[in-house]
Amino acid sequence: MTNQKNKQKKVFVRTFGCQMNVRDSEVVLGLLKNAGYIIIDDPKKADIVLFNTCSVRQHAEDRVWSEIGTFAKLKRGDSPRKTGTVPIIGLLGCMAQEHKEKAFERMENIDLVVGPSDIEKIPAIIKKILAHREKNKSQDLFGYKIWETDGEKRPDEIYHSGFYEDKNHAYVVISEGCANYCSYCVVPYVRGEPRNRSHKDILNEVKEATKKGITKITLLGQNVNAYKDHDVDFVELLTQINAIKALDELSFFTSHPKDTSVKLFEAMRDLEKVKKHLHLPIQSGSDRILKLMNRNYNLNFYLDLVDKYRKIVTGGTLSTDIIVGFPSEAEEDFKDTFDLVKKVKFNSAYIFKYSPRVYTEAAKFADSISKEEKEKRHAAILDLQRKISKQLKK
Repeated sequence: MTNQKNKQKKVFVRTFGCQMNVRDSEVVLGLLKNAGYIIIDDPKKADIVLFNTCSVRQHAEDRVWSEIGTFAKLKRGDSPRKTGTVPIIGLLGCMAQEHKEKAFERMENIDLVVGPSDIEKIPAIIKKILAHREKNKSQDLFGYKIWETDGEKRPDEIYHSGFYEDKNHAYVVISEGCANYCSYCVVPYVRGEPRNRSHKDILNEVKEATKKGITKITLLGQNVNAYKDHDVDFVELLTQINAIKALDELSFFTSHPKDTSVKLFEAMRDLEKVKKHLHLPIQSGSDRILKLMNRNYNLNFYLDLVDKYRKIVTGGTLSTDIIVGFPSEAEEDFKDTFDLVKKVKFNSAYIFKYSPRVYTEAAKFADSISKEEKEKRHAAILDLQRKISKQLKK
């Protein structure tokens, strides 16, 4: 299959989930574009449809299966299956790593399953599937499946494919994976252990992005402020990127409280290009629930961080993540969270209803909070936060 032939093939990528997935999709699109494929925005006109997925919550997984199901009818009936005109369907991202080859049992119209650490293999995999279809036009298309979920670390060069969907802003991945093992979180199981990119390679990517006219950069990692490459820690990395002249604004996402320090706050204050915003997930205002979540801090530790941040980073904004309905969360635990939100007055918050995730420690706990109670608690916190956000914007 030559690049000339690839140019006849159109690819669409549908992204679910976090900013990391957004960047992963850009990397995949860049790799495919460089291999000669045409990137389009309409899945109905695509020869290849890839779903880059999230498995952090059950609701996200349900949406993915539903959307993939809409393409199933294109592979039913003798004519489309045997002419090779039906799209190649791919499952990428965290759901691919979670389900592996069992995804083919769940949805027979999937052709490839590729985990987060294997995305550099996607062009070669698609090439194999296209070659198989070309050779076996009269045969059932369901018979050829490829999965890759065994990768340990991506090669840094894939981040230099040169594709960014936004012309002014770019996400730059500085680390992958997590070893915090919060009891509710599937990320360590589907993204693997922490792997930090070379700081020199990160700097090169930022410089390449600015040459394309990008002036705003957001650094990404599951635990971004735990970054370390030899003697370059996260604050030093911020300092070096801040010195890039063509860059106007630098932000980062997501921070874990246990790895957050006064040193970081001072850097946010002193580095003129660093956005004065901190996303600091609390998850719960109850010490009992925080311990069950394996968050490795208590409420007083978190409140002390917030106090130091606001004293050092004058005018800085603050956002958080909150989970309601965690197993055994009593009314008193929920009230602690509600009171925390009132006290801290976050500028914004992402509020989620707990759902058990495969592999996690919390999945072993009885999911004792009813759906109705989760909805009620979610609505109460959401309403409170909306009022606070509105108040702070005045």
